Amino acid sequence: MKYLVTGGAGYVGGVVAARLLEAGHTVTVLDDLSTGFRDGVPAGAEFVEGRVQDAARYLDGSYDGVLHFAACSQVGESVTDPGKYWRNNVGGSIELLAAMREAGVGRLVFSSTAAVYGEPVSVPITEDAATVPTNPYGASKLAVDQMIAGECAAHGLAAVSLRYFNVAGAYGPQGERHDPESHLIPLVLRVALGEREAISVYGDDYPTPDGTCVRDYIHVADLAEAHLLALDAAVPGEHLVCNLGNGNGFSVREVVDAAREVTGHPVPAVTAPRRGGDPAVLVASAQAARERLGWEPRRTDLGGIIADAWEFARKSRVAG
Repeated sequence: MKYLVTGGAGYVGGVVAARLLEAGHTVTVLDDLSTGFRDGVPAGAEFVEGRVQDAARYLDGSYDGVLHFAACSQVGESVTDPGKYWRNNVGGSIELLAAMREAGVGRLVFSSTAAVYGEPVSVPITEDAATVPTNPYGASKLAVDQMIAGECAAHGLAAVSLRYFNVAGAYGPQGERHDPESHLIPLVLRVALGEREAISVYGDDYPTPDGTCVRDYIHVADLAEAHLLALDAAVPGEHLVCNLGNGNGFSVREVVDAAREVTGHPVPAVTAPRRGGDPAVLVASAQAARERLGWEPRRTDLGGIIADAWEFARKSRVAG
């Protein structure tokens, strides 16, 4: 098959593009490199530098489907600059859907997010939970999910939205290198590398076993596998929504302790005030992905996830 991967120079998009190539598919990556990296595009993929808003220039009937990762994804930035998120995430997706319709490309896998749920009423979170995002980033992703549902109903698009929880780890030469970085595991590893003095633990009085927030971490390679399965599971006229997570949560302190063990570094931690809008527990129910995609996460050990991320972080530091 031949697939267009928007945002394929980024962390998740790059890993998915690599897995598609390994599975024998032909891959074109479309990325404007605003947050991605040219060397993040896997060898063997055709690379087109461009914006997703201009997808009509590159998309034609030779493609069997699109995997859509191109988006702005910083929660904090979305609060201070919401227009950027509506323009890029929603506006770009509008243009992509129109280009797919015009070219007759009828299959889509969309990179959605658990941020669409906002503050959960209960955990584990299922796909029928209320969608009440607490920031423009989550709201923009929810808007795209709703647009896709309309496209499926009106024009027969076959689409799957995958709502990620906390993606972590690395796959070969591809790992996290966001700027700015806001994810816990790479921030903890920067402390181990001596690039930060300590990791801030935002709140230690949550109603959790050790008082710190609990999150569901999923290995990026397991996440990528779900995208390949989603391509096969997409049904014309249907918009399938699946959460992706391990179904198990790890606290901030557990992540820090695991990083200390993996890296052999002390990783000082400093307790800081709670951040507004941080739920105590975010854990996914991935039952729908198991039943509809045939997906099962295999790399569920927290130490193993951190070990892969640590290997990438050290190699990136040497290369840099």
